Amino acid sequence: MKHQDNGSSAMVKRSVHDSVPSDFDLLRTTMKRVSELERCMRAQEKDIQQKDQHIANLEQKIKRLQRHRTESPTQLTQELEMKCQKLQKRVYEMERFLGDYGLVWIGDDDSPNRSVQTTKTWNPGHALATYEPDFDLIIQNLRDLNILGGEGECHIEYREGGARLRSPEPVPLTLYKNGIIMFKGPFRSYRETTTQQCLKDIMDGYFPSELQQRFPDGVPFQVTDKRNVVFRERSFWDEFSEPGQIVGSKNSGVQETNKLPGQQLSLDRFLSKLPKAVVREGQVLDIRGPIEELLQTSGTRNKLKEIMLDSPLVGAEEKGCKGSPLAVCTLRIKSENGEHTYVVRMLPSETLGDLRTYLSHCRTSQTSSYDVIRRFPHCVYTDNSCTLQELGLVPNAFLLLRARSFVAPGAQETKSTNAYTQA
Repeated sequence: MKHQDNGSSAMVKRSVHDSVPSDFDLLRTTMKRVSELERCMRAQEKDIQQKDQHIANLEQKIKRLQRHRTESPTQLTQELEMKCQKLQKRVYEMERFLGDYGLVWIGDDDSPNRSVQTTKTWNPGHALATYEPDFDLIIQNLRDLNILGGEGECHIEYREGGARLRSPEPVPLTLYKNGIIMFKGPFRSYRETTTQQCLKDIMDGYFPSELQQRFPDGVPFQVTDKRNVVFRERSFWDEFSEPGQIVGSKNSGVQETNKLPGQQLSLDRFLSKLPKAVVREGQVLDIRGPIEELLQTSGTRNKLKEIMLDSPLVGAEEKGCKGSPLAVCTLRIKSENGEHTYVVRMLPSETLGDLRTYLSHCRTSQTSSYDVIRRFPHCVYTDNSCTLQELGLVPNAFLLLRARSFVAPGAQETKSTNAYTQA
């Protein structure tokens, strides 16, 4: 019996010992609760800071409202007027900036003041308000730079079979009232940052930085002073060759020009830069010939005698359909010797034979003694029964007349199935 009591008491002691937590468990539980409390405290501090910021903003608004209530209406009006003046000044500067480039601010479609618009045009004199170079200083510094660039000196140039002395070729520089032209162009306005930097380098007595890589040893300048001339850039919408005048204004004496300085490229040099011929779709097409003839024709167009010819059908159609557009084919035909140009107006439904008939009224040669040729693409029209529409001469074309070569008796003229022969 005693032995049983001792065993039960040992078991009770062992169970009690297992249910009591250890020191490590107590420490871990304590650290976990402390970390949760710290996390909760940080969240509360963040919430308190946000609320303090919100309260500060509300207090600032309350102070502002109280100040507005205590201030007089006159002071508020003055503040609003000053703010409006600043905004108006800013809008005026923006409109002036747009006006320098020929632009006008219109606004959105729902703008209430859309109907009230002001038209601004580009004024060359106004563009100079942002930057005015010192022309005298530029010219004086360029003279000093020319000496350092080797003006008047000669260098030995080695060539095949010998050598020769050659002086450095100067860089042409033209100074205008509203910009500069370096080399052969293009025109560079004083509004451009690169132009201002180039002139700033010269006025500071340095060689332009934009040319240092191209001319590391320097180069002399050939300066042309046109500070009283405004260079007017040509645009594709230009209609008049001379500058206009505003009604009621007085001539300021400032000259304008749109011609680039330097020697103009001659016709022979221009043609020498073009290829003689190109191959297109298996055909060798002449390039220099048609361009040379076109340039010579445009240069002597006023000297050539133009003969106007109208088809009787064109006159009848114009009388019949008044007010509605009429499809008319205009042909410019150059004679064999190039002294006459025939401007013929015909209907697209008329034939090549009708064209020969109309030309015979003002020509002494026979209708079959010449060929009708188109230079580009090169075509020889031979079928007189084909219409202008079928030949592709609508709505206009430039043709040539060439004397027909001698045909041996019994030989027949070859005609292509598509009404013309491609050379």
